[in-house]
Amino acid sequence: MSKQILITGGAGFVGSHLADGLLKAGHQVRILDDLTPQVHPLGRPDYLSKDIELISGDVRDPNRLKEALAGVDVVYHFAATVGVGQSMYEIARYMSVNTQGTAELLQATLDSKRPLEKLIVASSMSIYGEGRYTCSACGRQAAPPVRSTDQLKSGQWDLSCDVCRGVLLPLPTPETKPSEINSIYALSKRDQEELCLIYGRTYGLPLTALRFFNIYGTRQALSNPYTGVAAIFASRILNNQAPLVFEDGEQMRDFVSIHDIVRANILAMDQPASNGEVINIGGGKPITIRTVAEILARSLGKDVEPMITNKYRAGDIRHCFADLSKAHRLLGYEPQVDYEEGFKELAEWLGEQQAEDKAETMLQELTLFGLTA
Repeated sequence: MSKQILITGGAGFVGSHLADGLLKAGHQVRILDDLTPQVHPLGRPDYLSKDIELISGDVRDPNRLKEALAGVDVVYHFAATVGVGQSMYEIARYMSVNTQGTAELLQATLDSKRPLEKLIVASSMSIYGEGRYTCSACGRQAAPPVRSTDQLKSGQWDLSCDVCRGVLLPLPTPETKPSEINSIYALSKRDQEELCLIYGRTYGLPLTALRFFNIYGTRQALSNPYTGVAAIFASRILNNQAPLVFEDGEQMRDFVSIHDIVRANILAMDQPASNGEVINIGGGKPITIRTVAEILARSLGKDVEPMITNKYRAGDIRHCFADLSKAHRLLGYEPQVDYEEGFKELAEWLGEQQAEDKAETMLQELTLFGLTA
């Protein structure tokens, strides 16, 4: 049955792809988006389907929210300011948009007195801090705290066991791993998740929080220096500049194709077993940041080697990748796009784009605030 669906922040990379998937499934889609210039310098993006109703407005504006929620059955809450580094010096903006914006959405939902069928909120792997580990020497599992600034300044990137001092090796991170907040962005995303979960429990609203890992794909904002690392690297490579890789490049992440993200979101809407749950959504295979840069360069046909800076960024973690067993059990989700296939598609799209490389600007801003060295 066709539903009226609202996607907050839906003009962006992830929301627009989801909108396309929902339209294809026969639903009606409305988007509320402020079209912030950092992400949308030209206003309404050309890739946004003409079948989508776009309401231009701020998620913190009660009047715009009232208009956006009229007649809506399902809400996907994607509206957020994104970027760990920038969050550390634009503290008020991140907390206002992400935390207060979520509070305003929930208040408007309550005031509308028209019950929603479902709310899906975009959470983030950033709230874990470091991932789950095991000790190479004593076999003890650990959830270590975030690395100290002194450790980062000394260039000691790896984590060690606090019992035997053996090197900690990363394991898939489950949803039960305690949160270890190490950035303003992570704090604001945890706020979004917890606000929605509390609201759902209190008012009986079916709700699912999806903890997205590193998403990549077409439509990423290539000229936004705080977008995903794949887009940042691609912008450098397209301009024949070496991607700037922090630390030694061996830090491991979980990259997930936008196509898998769309499938997971539609499954979450349709699967009652996901109600009230927090669920990891990733690509299922860890990959080093250095390797991401190398695959992108190869896919773009560029002979550009990554520049290993041996610098750190405040708020960065060493390793984190998803345990997807819960997603499989509750959603029937399995990632279908592997790295070679996904980055090839990204490269083909990138070949048609003009990307302004702002990585140096980002580095200068982080340096100005003492957030890298």
